[in-house]
This record gives sequence, C-alpha cells and structure tokens, in this order.
Amino acid sequence: MAIITLSTDIGTSDFIIGAFKGQLLSGGTSGSIIDITHQLSSTNFAEVAYICNNAFKYYPEDTIHIIITNLFEYAHRHFLIARFNNQYIICPDNGILTMITRQVPAEVFKIPLPEVDEHATMVILAAFAKAAGQLSKGRYPIQIGQKFTEFVERYPIRPTFGDDWIDGQIIFIDKFENVVVNISREEFEACRKGRLFAITFGRNYSSNQINKISENYSSVSKDEYLACFNSAGLLELSIRGGNMAGLFGLQGFKEENQHVQHILDSAPGGNKRNWFYQTIRIFFT
Repeated sequence: MAIITLSTDIGTSDFIIGAFKGQLLSGGTSGSIIDITHQLSSTNFAEVAYICNNAFKYYPEDTIHIIITNLFEYAHRHFLIARFNNQYIICPDNGILTMITRQVPAEVFKIPLPEVDEHATMVILAAFAKAAGQLSKGRYPIQIGQKFTEFVERYPIRPTFGDDWIDGQIIFIDKFENVVVNISREEFEACRKGRLFAITFGRNYSSNQINKISENYSSVSKDEYLACFNSAGLLELSIRGGNMAGLFGLQGFKEENQHVQHILDSAPGGNKRNWFYQTIRIFFT
C-alpha cells in the first residue's frame, strides 16, 4: 500500500487541506496520507528544502511526496513528477524540485493542468491528487505525463570558505528560536584542520562567540551558548533555556534587507530574484 505525504504552505485554518485529502480519497488513492507540515514558507525555499530533505529520507521506497509551495509563482500549465532516491516527488515547476534534490533528477515528467483560471486552487490540487492516485496504483510517470527537461532550476545557497574562515547562512529558525546554519560537520572539520575556532554571531563579533562544539543540550549549563551539529548534520546555535534568534536579532530569509548576504537566483527567461540570508562567520586560529 502506497504512502503519500503532504508538505504545503497552505496552513490548516481553512478548508483547503481537508478538501485536498478528500480529492485524494475520492480519486481512489490507494494508501496512507501523512501530513509532514502545512506551514512551509512560500518564499524561503532553503527552509522548505531543509524540512523536506530531512523528513523524506526516513520514508520507504516508492513513497509519493506532494509538495505545494508558492503554487502561483509562475503561470505554468503543468506540474512535475520526479523519481528521485527511489521515491516520487510531485510539485509545482517553480524551482523547489532542485532545491530539494540538489541536482537534476534523471527522471522528470511534466503533467498538464486543465485550462482554468490560474488561481483555481482546488482544480489544480485535483490534478495533483489524480497523479498521486495513479502512482499509488502502480502506474509509472511516463504513463501519466511526458519526459521534461526545461523546468525551473534553483539550488541551495552554499557556505563560502577562506583559509581561516567560513561564512554560513541561517536557513531555518525553529519555534524555540534555535538557529540552523548551512554548514555541515564535514565542511566544518575540513576547514578547521584541528585548529581553534570562534563561531561569531549578532552585531558584536568580539563578544558574541562560541568556542566549542557540544554533543547535545545537556552538555552546557542553563543560559549558556551552545553550538552542535543537529540530527540533519548541520550547525545549530542556541541558548539552553533561552531564545538565541530573538536575543541576538538573528534572522533567516529576507527579501529586501541590504545588511545581509545577497544571493542572485536565476529562472528561465532571464528572470532574477534576490535572496538574502543572514551570515554566521566562523574564524579559525
């Protein structure tokens, strides 16, 4: 029996998610429907990729992942199905696919949408539901759509490296205001080379520093700063019993903020979007 997961930016305060599940069931979907989250960001695709990547890897082969975020960014008359890591991803053609996969999947297919008003949400979701239902019954993507290569591509922001420093970007802040940075343990250790280090944050780099990596939250005393590599393998900064982001004014994605790093993103047709992420710098000595 198939497993279908839902990850959306729709929220749960109105009828849409309930109606979408009804569409899935009414279309004869064979399998379990599991909510990952309905609180995805509509603009911070790095955060979306972080959440989806680290949830999807725990699901079995042939799981069908439906992702709905920023559905109307482009006026496409199609959506995508990709086969990746032996699972299926159904999503809009807005760049979120490659943000999650970090590469061009070998198998990507486009599925046509009906000719309706571009904001007819339930009609579009019905098309997603139909495709998921067909996959759940054992049909292959090539039987549902056509092979496609000209989809929108975006890729996650990467840290930058110097001889004695790394600049990473804040990609996620959780409800406890712990801060996740896009630096992996492997990248940190490769640049560190056994040296001492200072993880700096906030406006005052000289006083706001962490000089050790802890294993978990119990490794430090209450109100002490903590840096660790979380279950996703990325650097996480926090204060035990406190709110790291709020206390130091740390922020994730911002569309227009000239005081944080400026990233340029390309889409087909030469369109450009500005992505801004606040930087965390690590010095090595």
